[in-house]
Amino acid sequence: MGESFVNGTGDLDCLGWAGRICANACRLGHDITYYNLGVRRETSTQLKERWFREVSYRLPLEQEGRIIFCFGANDTTIENGKTRVAFETSLENTCNILKVAKQMFPVLMVGTAPVVDLEQNQRIARLSVAFGAICNEINVPYLDIFTPLQASEVWISEAIANDGAHPRAAGYTQLAQLVQNWQPWLSWFK
Repeated sequence: MGESFVNGTGDLDCLGWAGRICANACRLGHDITYYNLGVRRETSTQLKERWFREVSYRLPLEQEGRIIFCFGANDTTIENGKTRVAFETSLENTCNILKVAKQMFPVLMVGTAPVVDLEQNQRIARLSVAFGAICNEINVPYLDIFTPLQASEVWISEAIANDGAHPRAAGYTQLAQLVQNWQPWLSWFK
């Protein structure tokens, strides 16, 4: 669940990182049903309004469901002279979403990816650290992707060549490798 990075915007293979980790899990013999619920330009406020309804349609409580959240970059985008979602509101939304979701299913949180804009990256970095602290406090595994992807030539060069935010297939492949080698993700398949 999340926004355009979950959706895989910019990936000409139409897999993004989420499709890649699920395809890999299937290749390894795991029987999963995958729903990509990424919506382009969605903020945490919008996600807070839709996530429960979307998950309820797809994951009845009697089923063994799992949820991975990844959002935040759109909260930090400047529109009309201010961020689309205030920093404190982003934190409140995240805390609310995760607290409710973890009562229903196992939940993971993948952090926010960097973009090309340096000022926005400062806001994303701050949000990423705060998301990590929230997840630690409420016992939801959190994966910081901002730090490794900000140092990735592939991620940044593909974002520059595309729209300034979204990479192409090689960038999403790097992000997928971060997730599929992450112990909390791997523990779902034991």
